[in-house]
Amino acid sequence: MNKVIDTRVKQFIDDNKEAFERQLLIEAVNVNDKIESILRIGNINLIENAHKLVAYVSEAQREELVAFANQEGVAWAKHSLTLAFKLEWVSAIRRTMWTFIERYINEADKTFTMPEFFELEKSINERLDLFLNAFFLRYSSYKDEQISAQKDLVEDLSVPIIPITATTCILPLIGSLDYSRTTIIQEKVLYEISRLHIQTLILDLSGIADMEHEVIDNLTKVIDSTKLMGCQTVITGLRPDVVRKMASLGSHFDAETKTLGTLQRALQFYL
Repeated sequence: MNKVIDTRVKQFIDDNKEAFERQLLIEAVNVNDKIESILRIGNINLIENAHKLVAYVSEAQREELVAFANQEGVAWAKHSLTLAFKLEWVSAIRRTMWTFIERYINEADKTFTMPEFFELEKSINERLDLFLNAFFLRYSSYKDEQISAQKDLVEDLSVPIIPITATTCILPLIGSLDYSRTTIIQEKVLYEISRLHIQTLILDLSGIADMEHEVIDNLTKVIDSTKLMGCQTVITGLRPDVVRKMASLGSHFDAETKTLGTLQRALQFYL
């Protein structure tokens, strides 16, 4: 696009800044009552950012435009602001820009040729689309990062390995056990045995009321894996219902796996 046209359009919008803002608020009817709350929640000034976007688009500052989109994407994702408002706001900016470009063309001393107009239309809309694409990609990637971090946190909390001596740790399990959770337990246990050089792992099952056959089998695999790592597993707190189910299914822990009635007994023994 012709840089002279870029500069003239930008200057015309700057010269009519207040009128531009009034027209923008008219175009963005459903966002108007959210402007103050978005400023309060995320410290995001929609009006000020609209002028930044217009400047980057008008002056063909592509790198700055993408950087600004990334910044906005993170800000909106971090504060869980509604994407529908962002889309409507940018659409309102697009419509307002074209309203003022039309006014500029009507008032300009130099008559626009058709090729100039179509080049202008293509450039302006392409840059606005570039902003939106970069914004949505960064918003989505930031949300994915948050979900992944929350998943890691939940997994860590679901496998709370607690050191009680330099070589002994407790893993108290509470709630329900399924195949997915026992798989996570196996991965975390093996990692912590290697990292902390655990020699004895006290696996307390007093918080587990029931276990399906598949879970029992997977739990025995966890115990077998710890033995291969040179770590002894001590089972405490097995409930009668779980023991009966294991007996009826013919499941059992390895003969070398030590079992104690309560966690307290294990602590007395190992401390």
